[in-house]
Amino acid sequence: MKAIGFSEHLDIKDPKSLFEFETPKPTPKGHDLLVKVNAVSVNPVDVGVRRNGHGKLSKPKIIGWDACGIVEKVGSKVSLFSPGDRVYYAGSFKRSGSNSEYQLVDERIVGNAPKSLTDAQAAAMPLTSLTAYEALFEQLSLSQNKKTNEGKTILIINGAGGVGSVATQLASNAGLTVIATASRPASINWVKSHGAADVVNHRKNLVNEVHKLGYKYVDYILELKDIDSHWKEMCELIKPEGAIASITENRRPINLRLLTPKKAIFAWEWMYTKSYYHTLDMQSQHEILNKIATLINNNELQCTLTQSFSPINAENLRKAHSLVENGHMIGKVVVADWQK
Repeated sequence: MKAIGFSEHLDIKDPKSLFEFETPKPTPKGHDLLVKVNAVSVNPVDVGVRRNGHGKLSKPKIIGWDACGIVEKVGSKVSLFSPGDRVYYAGSFKRSGSNSEYQLVDERIVGNAPKSLTDAQAAAMPLTSLTAYEALFEQLSLSQNKKTNEGKTILIINGAGGVGSVATQLASNAGLTVIATASRPASINWVKSHGAADVVNHRKNLVNEVHKLGYKYVDYILELKDIDSHWKEMCELIKPEGAIASITENRRPINLRLLTPKKAIFAWEWMYTKSYYHTLDMQSQHEILNKIATLINNNELQCTLTQSFSPINAENLRKAHSLVENGHMIGKVVVADWQK
């Protein structure tokens, strides 16, 4: 089968940073699905894995953590899907990625693709939807009952990014007042169209920005961009007994003592934890993706695809990586359809 990967951590402008090669088509076992991949999305994690590292790999590494495709074969323990099913998923951090014609993925982290979306649109949704859902309803322990959340506020830092674009919608649908950060006219309009009641500029002091809106504190904070830059601001803005979740890694120590007098909760969200450690609740990702598909099919959640390339080849994947690398991406970028 065709696959696209890298063997050196090169600048994305270098043609060798991502290249096409042939590799054996895998065979499903156990809970595996063999999926014929029709569309893939590029996320910051793709850029990070491709770019960060040293030396030359002994064989090319295939990345990619978003896909939509058709189940071709199933392993002996599979019970959730059958050949011919159209699926979407974000995959596992420990396995070969979706930038290949066929991919093995555990059925327990796979959902039925939204019927109302094209393959390209569906491929834009899994990773960001799982991350946003887990961060809000598992790590921040938000209720999904609108009455329970009435009058409560959440600050979402980087509301126009991939995860933020889904999180603003999910939080708004759950009845919270969403304050999202954005700094450019296009991103401000984007977050407002996806459920943000108010917008503040993360390039300015967030404490002052939120106070200008009339809020002394916010009940929840979801940090999606740069925890080091915003940590002190978040600790000042969080309500006593409030909760903060982050998906970005700190590069210097964060001072948890700042949260002590407020008895505030801090939690990390990493969407790959369940598949990485095969946690007991691993199949919850199958259930979450099916919930997301239902919301999309019912027009309660908007697809966040903004740019796409075709066909799936090394050149177009490099273009998609470049867009994500520049840090100004709104929504998601997808590469679809293998050239026949």
